[in-house]
Amino acid sequence: MSAILDAEDVFALGYTAAVAAVRDALAAGLDPDHDVPRSVLALTNGQGLLMPSEAGGWFGVKVATVAPDNAARGQRRINATYLLHDSETLAPAAILDGVALTTLRTPAVSVGASLDRLRVLADSSADGLRLVVFGTGPQGEGHVRTIQAHAPLADVTAVTRRGGATPVWADRHVASDDAAVAGCVRNADVIVTATSACQPVVDGRLVRDSAVVLAVGSHEPSVRELDGVLMDRATVIVESRDVALREAGDVILAVQEGLLDPNAMVTMADLLGEGSAATPADRPTVVKTSGMAWEDLVVAVAAYRQWREA
Repeated sequence: MSAILDAEDVFALGYTAAVAAVRDALAAGLDPDHDVPRSVLALTNGQGLLMPSEAGGWFGVKVATVAPDNAARGQRRINATYLLHDSETLAPAAILDGVALTTLRTPAVSVGASLDRLRVLADSSADGLRLVVFGTGPQGEGHVRTIQAHAPLADVTAVTRRGGATPVWADRHVASDDAAVAGCVRNADVIVTATSACQPVVDGRLVRDSAVVLAVGSHEPSVRELDGVLMDRATVIVESRDVALREAGDVILAVQEGLLDPNAMVTMADLLGEGSAATPADRPTVVKTSGMAWEDLVVAVAAYRQWREA
């Protein structure tokens, strides 16, 4: 009988172990380019997504749905279930809460890719990292919690279109048209974009040369959170060149504008695999992720193993 891991069981893995699962998989030779592309199905009231992957003796698939009208119903826009099997017998091992898994693994990937730079920034700061987070949803909070698990934080500013009450994980919450936002971006060590915006939310001219930018909100070819100015200035880290050039509007549009050479992008395998590449410290580091099935798999396996041991 398959084990059932609810959201609490998945989150029990913790932010540090989730980052370690991602980094360890890449260090062991996992190649994201071998992943099967996700399938997106048009449904009557939204989309269905199938994300299968096999690695390290395990096979898993996430089944997710996106229902744009659910917000008006007071229900979740995204729902997901993860099915985990061992690769030898193909017997089902566990069923995991897919929303919790996605919430945990997404910041684990972007922080895993930038961890060395984050630690350098933290070591050079007297009081911790200064963060600006565009978006106050689960991914905004997840990125703050994941960074905080690896480096001290001095200050966190949350930015949304309208502003509002300050979330518990931030020091302030300001509207995107507030004049204070520009100063926060100029002073930020880390900028997180986790929005549903279709146009850039960050003025690339304001980003410090030493800053790290983690962009996770857009995963459609025509949608971007970062402008071409920033992509032109930055070292751009992606999960996979093929995936970035197929799905990541931040990348695709900058390439079309002649501001980003796709061959200059650094993959996570380049960065964390054998012969690890280094990123320069004199220009911004952008980590642009779209979400891949191997990420769900390695974090799901780590969560299942911890649950089984407990």
